[in-house]
Amino acid sequence: MGISKKKIDIIVGARPNFMKVASLFIAAKQSKKVFLPFKFRLVHTGQHYDPSMSGAFFEQLGIPQPDINLEVGSGSQAEQTAGIMIGYEKLLQQDRADLCIVVGDVNSTMACAITAQKNGVKVAHIEAGIRSGDWSMPEEINRMVTDAITDYFFTTSETANQNLQALGVSKERIFFVGNTMIDTLLHHIGQIRSPSFWGDLDLSPKSYFVLTLHRPGNVDQSDGFRDLLQAIGESARGVPVIFPVHPRSLKKVREIGEVPENIHLVEPQPYLEFTYLVKNAKAVITDSGGITEEATVLDIPCMTLRDSTERPETISVGSNELVGTRPENIKPFIKKLFDGTWKRGGIPEKWDGQAGLRILTHLEKILHC
Repeated sequence: MGISKKKIDIIVGARPNFMKVASLFIAAKQSKKVFLPFKFRLVHTGQHYDPSMSGAFFEQLGIPQPDINLEVGSGSQAEQTAGIMIGYEKLLQQDRADLCIVVGDVNSTMACAITAQKNGVKVAHIEAGIRSGDWSMPEEINRMVTDAITDYFFTTSETANQNLQALGVSKERIFFVGNTMIDTLLHHIGQIRSPSFWGDLDLSPKSYFVLTLHRPGNVDQSDGFRDLLQAIGESARGVPVIFPVHPRSLKKVREIGEVPENIHLVEPQPYLEFTYLVKNAKAVITDSGGITEEATVLDIPCMTLRDSTERPETISVGSNELVGTRPENIKPFIKKLFDGTWKRGGIPEKWDGQAGLRILTHLEKILHC
């Protein structure tokens, strides 16, 4: 008769989640233990359902195909959250888990944390405790709600630890493990490859910018979005700007019509190709949080088109700067880059590729294995 293993649900729903949980599967393979006393059940909520935004990531990152796909798809914030909760509740009632791991700050994170707790399943949150202070961001609401009902907190920084302690979370439930997304980056850095358009656009290292924009405040108003793109295109002084266009942004680009000549629109890129673009860029311009972390570790100048960040260590330690959302703010930062006066960054504490292994060690203690 075999030894019974504890069952841990790992929830993924959106592209950033895949990069973060890949660390756990890498760590499980690298673990010196012949027998891990628990097994993972990978639950894909289907929040991102476009193969270019999710499917290719499983293959490239070595993540097993999901055990369960709730296939929720698109919808409003409420519709998507409700669909995930209904689907995950049915799963838990049919086949209960011993622990639910949620990651990051997407709708799937909050929805499955609530559902797990209401079904008597404890919750662990990877990337717990980060805060932007901006309640207009749906992700900030997701973070706050998730952390309010989480049992075990896996954190990326001392700032996150302090945020949780300020809310009354005991130190015994906070585990400073590092950054699982950086685990994935460091593990795959030797496998990255140039995208298919590299030669067609005559790109070479440090000769182009990478641009990503998807947040509602930046792309939902056509006039504001047009002004941002115009400011970026003009400030770049003719240097190519490679813009992998998120589906949200593509709709608005079509409404705008023309974009500056040096801004090249490309499809959303798989992980290995996108990482190649970032690693070899002159600089990154983005409104994403996760990309600022990757740019920090790769020591690539990064400009964040937001008024706040939940990852302050990318600024205080790393290569990132907070530009804001006003188009006129962009030119001085790009000028600093061309002048050669951009700061040199460092790597935050414990962003060393070992976060996944640390989490596995804590999971054994949490589950009393």
